[in-house]
Amino acid sequence: MGELIIARHGETEWSRDRRHTGRTDVPLTAAGLAMAAALAPALSRRRIAAVFTSPAERATRTASLAGLDAKEDPDLWEWDYGGYEGRTTADIRTGRPGWYLWRDGVIPGDATHPGESGEEVGARADAVLGRVRPVLADGDVVLVSHGHMLRVLTARWLGLPPADGRCFKLDTATLSNLSSEHGEPVIASWNLPVG
Repeated sequence: MGELIIARHGETEWSRDRRHTGRTDVPLTAAGLAMAAALAPALSRRRIAAVFTSPAERATRTASLAGLDAKEDPDLWEWDYGGYEGRTTADIRTGRPGWYLWRDGVIPGDATHPGESGEEVGARADAVLGRVRPVLADGDVVLVSHGHMLRVLTARWLGLPPADGRCFKLDTATLSNLSSEHGEPVIASWNLPVG
């Protein structure tokens, strides 16, 4: 049985500045391009059966630079932050003191960013996991996606509610391995920088 390898995309200007980046397709910075390429050696040593990526350019470019031939999966898009798209937590808290994404969610935005709940992100994560679990019989599966989406997906892998993704900090261009032990889902490694 293979492992589920999750890779967060490389740095973007918005991720560097800690702005909530859901459906806005911000490109990788020069540092982000280098970070993505640095993933290649670690991934080349794995027996990879399949690779899936968010349709966002920052994720598809990361996969490509990491030497991966990926298929796009729309369910791997980042959390839709609605009216909080592009804003930092500090900025949001000026109008909503104490706001915390995992507890308080988002407000509706425009037609491009309507927003979604943690439960909706969890349902997308469940759909991805339902598709990739059978493929793990053939080897490792790599998912290249976004910070909050991958945190929710990890919670769901472990059988936890989506909001428990708050417990799994995930940096850009890191690798994590989700596996099983005695038939139970576990985290084999987490948030490992490469290069």
